[in-house]
Amino acid sequence: MRYVLPLCLAPIAGFADPTLECTDAPSQVEIGACVADMEARVEIALQSAYGFATDAARESDEVTGRAAAIPALEASQTAWTAYRDAQCEAVGASFGGGSGTGIGITACRVQLGRARVDELLRFAN
Repeated sequence: MRYVLPLCLAPIAGFADPTLECTDAPSQVEIGACVADMEARVEIALQSAYGFATDAARESDEVTGRAAAIPALEASQTAWTAYRDAQCEAVGASFGGGSGTGIGITACRVQLGRARVDELLRFAN
């Protein structure tokens, strides 16, 4: 089954570091707010993409008569979430407790979340 995806699910290409998308923010506080807003949008996109992938997995399981795709997708999502959290904490630790720690963690979550949306959408198609 093919899905027409809303543009809000399409990641913003061209920026490896989400903080570079906040160039209009003149202060660290405003950069933090900008990146936090991105994270909220990425979380919505993740939920939508996971829903599409779940629908595709359910369809696959129904067609094949096996219960394999949904459990595999669920295990993958659980493992990815644990990886994202651990990786972004490691990124945060690299700031040595400095004032940019929270921004670093959030930017990491945005970056990895965008990549996961792409993975889930490929699975859904």
